[in-house]
Amino acid sequence: MRVAHIIKVTRISGAERHLLLLLQGLRAADVDAHLVILVEETRPMDDMMQEARQRDIPARRLVISHDFDVGLPLRLRRVLRQIRPELVHTHLIHADLYGGLAAKMAGVRAVVSSRHNDDQFRYHPLWRRVSPWLWKMTSAGIAISGAIQAFSVEVEGAPTDKVQVVRYGMEHRWITDEILCDARAKLVAELGLASDALLLGMVCRIVEQKGIAYALQAFSRLQDRFPEAHLIIAGDGELTDALKAASRELGIAERVHWLGWRSDGADLIGAFDILLLPSLWEGFGLVLLEAMSRRVPVIASRVSAIPEVVVDGETGILVEARDVPALADAMSRLLGDRALRQHMGLLGAARLEAHFSIKRMVSGTLEVYRNCLS
Repeated sequence: MRVAHIIKVTRISGAERHLLLLLQGLRAADVDAHLVILVEETRPMDDMMQEARQRDIPARRLVISHDFDVGLPLRLRRVLRQIRPELVHTHLIHADLYGGLAAKMAGVRAVVSSRHNDDQFRYHPLWRRVSPWLWKMTSAGIAISGAIQAFSVEVEGAPTDKVQVVRYGMEHRWITDEILCDARAKLVAELGLASDALLLGMVCRIVEQKGIAYALQAFSRLQDRFPEAHLIIAGDGELTDALKAASRELGIAERVHWLGWRSDGADLIGAFDILLLPSLWEGFGLVLLEAMSRRVPVIASRVSAIPEVVVDGETGILVEARDVPALADAMSRLLGDRALRQHMGLLGAARLEAHFSIKRMVSGTLEVYRNCLS
């Protein structure tokens, strides 16, 4: 089976990391999987291409000049005719729009579309009209969570029998205590912190969706009880300057550390005592699996797909989105109980192995492909 995956990439985030793992797994399962990335002229995404090469994934780039690029379907059709796939698999809105159309123009037998997030723009009346048309062009859909499956049906108008849940997976390998201690020592030294500092961390885009403003407000309530606690934020985005200003206004600027975008984000998580994800909405949250793989407990919002990943009271603590007092209480509870942090971290690692393996992700994806092609 030959398959071409299409995605627009401006940075390597959750959907991109997932796709690299999926493609690697598909190729290991004897699927001739190819990658086509749509890139902006000023962002050639050399790091994504390098990641693909390191995993032996055939990849090529195609420049998208702007969001509405009328010539792109023809350029994509030429690429697909060179690859000659039986099936095209699209990821995110640009690939859905242009990749699905190009696949039809190139005579590809089937088109599968993955839904990675309950994006708020899809509530807009324009997209509510466009989405059913896109689903008509699509042979099948993959939702990365039950919440996204419901969103696809209720908001986008997808037929109920057209969307199957295939959750993200991650390679489970036991990361030794020595590796985690080294990651912590490296980060503490980088930031000039005491060895006994307590580290709450976030690895995410600095955007409204991630609820960082609420994390800052909750963290500011802990200054007196936990003077050794620090908040680490790795990522970039349009709200960086505004949130830095907010941390100054809250009087916590010296204890909030902004690392910017980091290529070692997954390794950074291993240095944290607690991972925070107080999102306002979240399609899945691959960062949650990365925390589980490193035995790091989670405090997150009870929104969208997060309750499908984090078991409240077992692998972490869930609070209502925007609830600053509840978020502060959860931080206080875990910061003050090392044994509970360790227990939740171990339960998270066990849950990852049982429910979120790459094998499950690949086999579920292959089932969708075979149903489409049969």
